[in-house]
Amino acid sequence: MPSLSIPRIVVSGLRGGSGKTVLSLSILASLRKRGLAAAPFKKGPDYIDAGWLAKAAGTACYNLDLFMMTPGQALQSFLSHAQGSRIAVIEGNRGLYDGMDEKGTYSSAEIAKMLQAPVLLIVDCTKTTSTTAAMVLGCQRMDPDIMIRGVVLNRVATGRQEAVIRRAIGDRCGVPVLGAIPRMKKDPFPERHMGLTPFQEHGGIEESLAAMADIGMQYLDLDGIVQAAEGAGELTAAVSSQQSAIGDLASGISEKGPRIGIIRDSAFQFYYPDNLEELLKRGAALAEVSPLREDALPALDALYIGGGFPETHAIALAENRGFRESLRAAIDGGLPVYAECGGLMYLGKDLVLEGRTLPMTGALNITFGMERKPCAHGYTVVEVAGENPYFQRGLTLKGHEFHYSRVLEIENNGTYMAFGVRRGKGIVDNKDGICYKNVLASYTHLHAAGTPEWAAGLVRCANKYKKGVKDSRGQGVE
Repeated sequence: MPSLSIPRIVVSGLRGGSGKTVLSLSILASLRKRGLAAAPFKKGPDYIDAGWLAKAAGTACYNLDLFMMTPGQALQSFLSHAQGSRIAVIEGNRGLYDGMDEKGTYSSAEIAKMLQAPVLLIVDCTKTTSTTAAMVLGCQRMDPDIMIRGVVLNRVATGRQEAVIRRAIGDRCGVPVLGAIPRMKKDPFPERHMGLTPFQEHGGIEESLAAMADIGMQYLDLDGIVQAAEGAGELTAAVSSQQSAIGDLASGISEKGPRIGIIRDSAFQFYYPDNLEELLKRGAALAEVSPLREDALPALDALYIGGGFPETHAIALAENRGFRESLRAAIDGGLPVYAECGGLMYLGKDLVLEGRTLPMTGALNITFGMERKPCAHGYTVVEVAGENPYFQRGLTLKGHEFHYSRVLEIENNGTYMAFGVRRGKGIVDNKDGICYKNVLASYTHLHAAGTPEWAAGLVRCANKYKKGVKDSRGQGVE
């Protein structure tokens, strides 16, 4: 099998909020400033951090997740998307060994072992000195197969504190300190309830990334970090030569394929690059559409509505009556629509915000409300229990859900649930995947690398609809 040798490093920490994203962004922005091509990856299902990593690197960021993918699928994704890069930077999530259980199953450490990648550990030094070395030493001894090849100190208060910690880590741990980031007076990345504010809604993207580059150039030993990454060995797998084609959704596509719309704007922004690429590989032409920019839905053979924050754009979505009504008419005419989380909410009847009821498309007779705390957060396992346009019955799907919305009212108005929830919350009564005509909408997000049936089903439905429209001169299919 083909092999690939590329410098790579996993950025991890002792816990969530330790500074992994700032460090990863600083490395990527600094390397880009130096003219080095870096391939960014995000461990786990997170969309928002991945979006920022992509902006910093100037190229798409791909998720690696050992729950939603098999190790072989994750490795294949890494190899195919790291080709041609000078270095790969993989941002972990939570603490290095934090996983689904006490064994650290699906943790960042497992990703590091799968990729045979050195680890760069960032440590929050708030109110500590030599104890920092004890924490690093504990991570080293927890699993000797983990190659911790450098430490970055974060939120350092004084030069004396930094000097003491450097000596302690050098004496006790035998790994180099490859950077020391001082305590910042101002956070360049304000947070919202799901973590960082998405870059699509951030008012100063370039300023923030410039600040990250300055941090990298001023406080990190970039040469030392690259040298640590170069300690990674060769990886072997079936390497795909497929190049990313998602920058311009309409580029390089056969006109004979179905035209699938992607609602992508600041309200609906959660899409895995692999999902869009898989649709392209299967012959679809992708077209961006937006209820924030357009008055009506254009002619399409299918529609994919990802997650996002429709609640922060609810007034604008409600006021665009033309788009809502055209989408509802298309759905009633049989247009295949696949929607996840925020897309599910937009297909509902109403969205209640702070006592105000705002109309959505009304394709699904569901009223949603928002809570201050997560209503569901974590990995999901669903079984395809009912007939639906996209998946065979009996299939088990692995995904994730993270939302602050909940169902206030639901009526069975020609709808039915296709998924039984084994793990997670779903829409209601341990069920997910609500169907109406050729619509399937769920709280569960799926990743195409781990669920190839998803793209196959959507393209199949799009082709069927396209043929039906052509044969019946616009009447659609059901």
